[in-house]
Amino acid sequence: MAHIIVVGNEKGGSGKSTTCMHVGTALARLGFRVGALDLDLRQRSFGRYVENRRAYMARTGLSLPSPDYRELPEVPADAMQPGENAFDARLAAAVAALEPVSDFIVIDCPGSHTRLSQVAHSLADTLITPLNDSFVDFDLLARVDPETGKVKGPSIYSEMVWNARQLRAQAGLKPIDWIVLRNRLGAQQMHNKKKVGAALEELSRRIGFRVAPGFSERVIFRELFPRGLTLLDLRDTGVDQLNLSNIAARQEVRDLVSELRLPGVRVDF
Repeated sequence: MAHIIVVGNEKGGSGKSTTCMHVGTALARLGFRVGALDLDLRQRSFGRYVENRRAYMARTGLSLPSPDYRELPEVPADAMQPGENAFDARLAAAVAALEPVSDFIVIDCPGSHTRLSQVAHSLADTLITPLNDSFVDFDLLARVDPETGKVKGPSIYSEMVWNARQLRAQAGLKPIDWIVLRNRLGAQQMHNKKKVGAALEELSRRIGFRVAPGFSERVIFRELFPRGLTLLDLRDTGVDQLNLSNIAARQEVRDLVSELRLPGVRVDF
């Protein structure tokens, strides 16, 4: 059985596609077979990232370790069970096709609540939730008292993850390992940053996730997308001297993959 990594929350612009591409490429570089799906059928940021990578390799003649990206297949109506949801059938068919040829499957979810996202969360062995380091994004996880800063209770996205956990438990599957990434952390220890960190730590104990540092705000991440590259590819493309910012960003990728604690993965890139 492939280990399924789902990257999701219900807000756009938090770095989901960047996280998917870097995690998927890192695992491919470590020699694993990595399948990939993008469930944002409209925007397809992850899918376009992989397409940009394929175009870059075709243009340059380079061969770079890459995830095996697949589109969701269309499922004929007569191939579905009575009453079966079409989106459920398409996702099930995509996962079934990737599982025999994958050690890991990385799934990018849209920044909104959809049927596909809901089902994908119930499939997750590892769930990664990138979060911009502010209370605007934190509000998706929990409601906070504006005066005291104390967590009042889980919010809409946390409730969806809870439902996914219940479905997995009923099916006899192992619990979801949920990691919340603090993306776009500033370099300075600002007061708001400390408050967000304290609130995340409190909430993590209450609803059961791990908090990990993600990716800082760096121009390099935006520059890599059009060519489909990741920070792990730069030396292969002829960049021999990395600047300090790029070296630090590369270390963030190493730290993230290590923090995921995926089965059989030893980070040595």
